[in-house]
Amino acid sequence: MNPSVLAIPGSLIREVAAKKKPTSIDLGLGEPSLLPNQAHFEHAMRYVAKHGVKYTQNAGDPALREAIARHYDYPGMHAAENVCVTTGSQEAMYVTLKTLLDPAKDELLVVEPTFPSYVKMAKLEGVAVRGVTMSEDDDFAIDAERIIAAIGERTRAIVICSPNNPTGRVIRRAEAEKLVRALEARGGEPIWLIHDEIYREQTFTADEAYLADLYPYTVVTNSVSKSNALTGLRLGWILAPADFIAAAIKAHAWLTSCADTFAQQVALHVFTTLGGIGEQVTWYREQQAGVLDALARSGVRYIAPEGSFYACMRLPEGVRSLDAALELIEEHDVLAIPGGAFGASFESWLRLSWVAPIEQVREGIARIAAYIRDASAG
Repeated sequence: MNPSVLAIPGSLIREVAAKKKPTSIDLGLGEPSLLPNQAHFEHAMRYVAKHGVKYTQNAGDPALREAIARHYDYPGMHAAENVCVTTGSQEAMYVTLKTLLDPAKDELLVVEPTFPSYVKMAKLEGVAVRGVTMSEDDDFAIDAERIIAAIGERTRAIVICSPNNPTGRVIRRAEAEKLVRALEARGGEPIWLIHDEIYREQTFTADEAYLADLYPYTVVTNSVSKSNALTGLRLGWILAPADFIAAAIKAHAWLTSCADTFAQQVALHVFTTLGGIGEQVTWYREQQAGVLDALARSGVRYIAPEGSFYACMRLPEGVRSLDAALELIEEHDVLAIPGGAFGASFESWLRLSWVAPIEQVREGIARIAAYIRDASAG
């Protein structure tokens, strides 16, 4: 078998989440609890009743591609030729890395802590990968100077997830501009920015930056999974300069031919409905306010989410995050994800997904806080 595949461990996040009991308070997986808008499915059903479920172009339905490009309206990325529709944002990221990076000479720089898929995808492709860790003293704020200092001779792409999974931190405009100025000042082959915008619709600050607004060598990956509670639909996209998309379409075509036609019609209705992509934003803003209140009352250190639907709580020194997560599920019946799943720098933290009903989230935070206080006292 392929040794690269054998060497990559499975998902610790899924492994811990699988231990959930029927009675558990679930603050585990990053999956919306809201139901999707049925109108999007009704449109798709009408379409397939008339047209069937045939292949689309490899790159996706031209109308959907154009709708995505027009919605985000990034400089130089206004047309269908700037979009490749994929089977979820996971495939979008995999195709991006495969298209952009040469395993023989290139290196990927990953801003950490972060979701583990980027590192594993790069390793699966034989691409060298390094992490650059943000400062815990600053609650892991995305720091341009740290990123710039970590760039090496082989660095050809930098992955930034903002809003971030797990921290909920958002790259601010000043930091993004500082990073872009440094990249533009470099000579030689450009370094690309890959912006994972999967939590874009769950942004709770007015000072966020979208890298494709500022820098032409930016690839954006996203999907309707988190914005519209459609995780199982597996419909995402790559948004990038046209020459990059032309190459990415080839990799995508050999991986999966084209994204699901029914799913594309669901997404097309989302993007052609006024306010469709943001139809659940109000709920998340209201939920975030309740979460912040519960965290403030907990009496323990936490990271206030600026975006995404995660919050993070600090464990006492010397307590391993996996041990804490297992004790919480076994002894306190609350599921949280160990910070170690997001890199060594996040070992002392727990990630909480706050998509459950707010009273359950409050109770879960209270149980975790009690566990942390007891562990600190012991």
